[in-house]
Amino acid sequence: MAEIVRMPKMSDTMTEGVVAKWHKKVGDTIKSGDLVAEIETDKATMEFESYQSGTLLYIGVPEGKAGAINSVLAILGAPGEDYKPLLAEEEKTSKEEKPAAAKKEDTPAPKTESKPTPKAETKPEPKPTVATTTSSDSRIKASPLARSLAEQQGIDLSKIKGSGDNGRIVRRDIDWFKPGSYVAGGKLTSAFTQESFEELPVSQMRKTIARRLSESKFTAPHFYLTLDIEMTRCMEARETINAATGSKISFNDFVIKACATALQQHPKVNSSWLGDTIRINHHINIGVAVAVEEGLLVPVVRYADSKTLTQINGEVKEFAQKAKDKKLQPADWEGNTFTISNLGMFDIEEFTAIINPPDACILAVGAIKAVPVIKNGQVVAGNVMRITLSCDHRVVDGVTGAKFLNTVKGFLENPVLLLGQSAI
Repeated sequence: MAEIVRMPKMSDTMTEGVVAKWHKKVGDTIKSGDLVAEIETDKATMEFESYQSGTLLYIGVPEGKAGAINSVLAILGAPGEDYKPLLAEEEKTSKEEKPAAAKKEDTPAPKTESKPTPKAETKPEPKPTVATTTSSDSRIKASPLARSLAEQQGIDLSKIKGSGDNGRIVRRDIDWFKPGSYVAGGKLTSAFTQESFEELPVSQMRKTIARRLSESKFTAPHFYLTLDIEMTRCMEARETINAATGSKISFNDFVIKACATALQQHPKVNSSWLGDTIRINHHINIGVAVAVEEGLLVPVVRYADSKTLTQINGEVKEFAQKAKDKKLQPADWEGNTFTISNLGMFDIEEFTAIINPPDACILAVGAIKAVPVIKNGQVVAGNVMRITLSCDHRVVDGVTGAKFLNTVKGFLENPVLLLGQSAI
């Protein structure tokens, strides 16, 4: 008997999936556990294995197209079985499930006839005006520099209309010249001013980023706290650890470890707003924002407070590679209690980040800059990193956030307090 295979929900935030590739075609035999298709969710492209067996009779979502959760992905049955009654029943059920009230409220828009717009006549582009000469020797008027540049670039001066006095060709005319166009009176021709654009379809990942961050920004009342951290001792500790262990610990690894340790002392920052309750998490799972071509993913370093710097470094590198390869699984990005976003590697000094639900806070990390600082009343060279904490004011107050930042600052400015032998 024919049965429907529905679009699965492959992540907690997925509302629809795009079929990236079908591994089976109509008429193929499918067994339970067979790889049927690759489905692009809002965060990754994942393999879909069938839980049912039978012959593939119908494909409901073609390659490259999207289907809503629980919509008809495919129909399996016996070879040659008529699946159309099942499909018709599914369509009928879908229509009946639509609220009747919506039908009454929806007033059909007045029909308007759209007449075809007559195409505008395209007039031929005016041919480049050849500069006329008025000098006794019939030469084209041009400055010596313009002549030299034209000769170097192989430009025919007769194809340029000068913008200088009395039509004299000057340097800017050479710089602005392109074959098939000219500059007149210092104004660009249509060849320079033609508008063009392209429109790209919005990916599932970008749709989810837009929806979730809009909900966060306009639902959670954000406020921001910024602090400077003197990183010289942390830089020295990193250099020593990498030399001693052969590792490549990053500054971001230090930030993750410092935040995880500080969250033990400030559990309200490690919390979530649930409407009628505030959930204070006793476990510390740090989400680390990773940029990919289509947007942003946030894999999670679980129990980060109990992990060493090398363990954190290894996990983050593995997550970054899996994110770029679109191989992250739901378990990799679920369960964050606090998030870190670092743009320091792009030389960004300071920025504010939008809270990543369900967290109450997110830390934005800037670049380390060499600047003069005052120590013991003396101006000396320093290395300062600026961090900004975005807080959900429903959960975290200003004093709570400030105390947390100062604890992080203390750990990074004095890494000996953060690191023991077991922490490396």
